[in-house]
Amino acid sequence: MTVQTAILQGTRLLEDGGVAVPRLTAEVLLAHALCRDRAWLFAHGEQELVELEWLHYGRYLHQRLQGMPTQYITKRQEFYGREFRVTPDVLIPRPETEHVVEVALRHLGRQAEDSDRLSDRSLTGCPQGPAPARILDIGTGSGALAVTLAIETGAETWATEISPSAASVAARNALALGARVHIVVGDVAEAIAAGSMSLIVANPPYVPLNQRDGLQREVRDFEPHAALFAGPTGFEIYGRIVADAPRVLRPGGWLIMELGFGCEPQVRELLDGWREIEVTPDLAGIPRVIAARAAE
Repeated sequence: MTVQTAILQGTRLLEDGGVAVPRLTAEVLLAHALCRDRAWLFAHGEQELVELEWLHYGRYLHQRLQGMPTQYITKRQEFYGREFRVTPDVLIPRPETEHVVEVALRHLGRQAEDSDRLSDRSLTGCPQGPAPARILDIGTGSGALAVTLAIETGAETWATEISPSAASVAARNALALGARVHIVVGDVAEAIAAGSMSLIVANPPYVPLNQRDGLQREVRDFEPHAALFAGPTGFEIYGRIVADAPRVLRPGGWLIMELGFGCEPQVRELLDGWREIEVTPDLAGIPRVIAARAAE
């Protein structure tokens, strides 16, 4: 069995099993079985597989045909240009969530500009500018948001996670990627001190329980339910975050959350009384991120 033949046979099996992008999936799984990257496969099409490599590849193909997401098989997913470890204890980071990072960076940049202006004024005897930025990621999961923002900004970054197993995955990603993130096992922001954060990000669970059967098998049967389902309405965790965020944020701080499909009107209603509410669409034009500023 050569590399080229293995790819062709794997592609056929996945195609017959109704798996999306079968050729790409076969290549990724074979590269994982061989502990190589995909580029190596293209240059070594005539390389013979040893028995152990073929056994691993066959097992990965079987797992994918059973519905297990490719990311859980390879234990890897790219996010914002970095490779994160993922396990069934954490939600697989989606490309849409990168919009949360972009919005957070924009508002952190605004805060830095405001700080610089206040610092210039302080030379004339006016009060000093605000304290250095401090970021909180609520429900961090794999740590994709917290780790990315810590690296991109250098700001002191905290993350909360109710699942100890998921918190361990986030800690491992932070260590592997060289990000300094303080990870707290706890529910929402209950363990975070009042007035301690300048910006909060969150990708909360937002799927109503009654929509469980309508989810893709890969999501419904393999991804952690605590990261998917919020409760009967889907807005339970949004409500808790919005209610506690004013306590945690510094005056004028920002709350930035990912939006589920069709969630914008209800989440905007939860934010009644907040300032400068902004909604950012994803590449398909769907409202994806909502940001709101706390009172000064």
